[in-house]
Amino acid sequence: MKTQLKHLLTIEQLTDQEIMELINLAKKFKASNNDKDAKNKLDKTNEHTVVGNLFFETSTRTHKSFEIAEKKLGIETIDLNVATSAVQKGESLYDTVLTMNAIGVDALVIRHPDIEYYKPLIESQTIKCSIINGGDGSGEHPTQSLLDLMTIYEEFEKFKGLKIAIVGDLKHSRVARSNMKILKRLGAEIYFAGPREWYVEQEFGHFGKFIDIDTMIDQLDVVMFLRVQLERHTEQEFKQNSFLEKYGLSNTRYAKLKHNAIVMHPCPVNRDVEMGTETIEAPKSRLVAQMANGVFMRMAILRTILRDKF
Repeated sequence: MKTQLKHLLTIEQLTDQEIMELINLAKKFKASNNDKDAKNKLDKTNEHTVVGNLFFETSTRTHKSFEIAEKKLGIETIDLNVATSAVQKGESLYDTVLTMNAIGVDALVIRHPDIEYYKPLIESQTIKCSIINGGDGSGEHPTQSLLDLMTIYEEFEKFKGLKIAIVGDLKHSRVARSNMKILKRLGAEIYFAGPREWYVEQEFGHFGKFIDIDTMIDQLDVVMFLRVQLERHTEQEFKQNSFLEKYGLSNTRYAKLKHNAIVMHPCPVNRDVEMGTETIEAPKSRLVAQMANGVFMRMAILRTILRDKF
């Protein structure tokens, strides 16, 4: 990139050019992974580059793909076990990060339940390490959005004009918030579907149109399903046994997709809720591709943020 990327906090902070540079770098890492000679020549960080992974919420894909990305780049990794850390004694996130910075961490990947948890960290005059947002509550998830963009671009080699539906638990989804903003900016046509009570017109209306999924299922290029986040619901807002039939990717809906349409999901999937079990690994599904791309995109992000370490 022409300018140094110090932090990655939101998807909107990136220019279109920076997004394409990250996608192209991730694709380069992906190609190198399948080429033994290129893999052996893969740029790795200087000795003693250290990244800390601080996950205050559960995670498999984001956490472990960052871990693999760090290993592939030759980065030393520190995993903070929240259950056995000073957090259990009441230590604040700020003081935890202050400590990690003081002991020499170059960057921190953080997932935290508070929206915009990162603001006091980047405003600090003492904390100098880079912050990579691994998800802030129901705020944003920029690294997931970037791997989603990579997956879409691999398929269509464009964003402009694509019809993309984001379906499901819109109200609680940081993935929906990141993706709707950037895909709209990149020229895609955005649609939302799911339970009407999970669609907030004031927040989502500027980015796309709310639809009944069955009225457009045969016109969509990308159908992006969201996990129903039971842990964030405070009331009985949905009935699991009818969600698939009303809003999810049943076999019937899958059969109506365009021949070149793709299906996405940030995972984990609530099987037979957002997607029928038969459709999760069906030919139009890109769930496995998304997970694989997560490693290469996170390698690109780390390589860009830690540019002076290579």
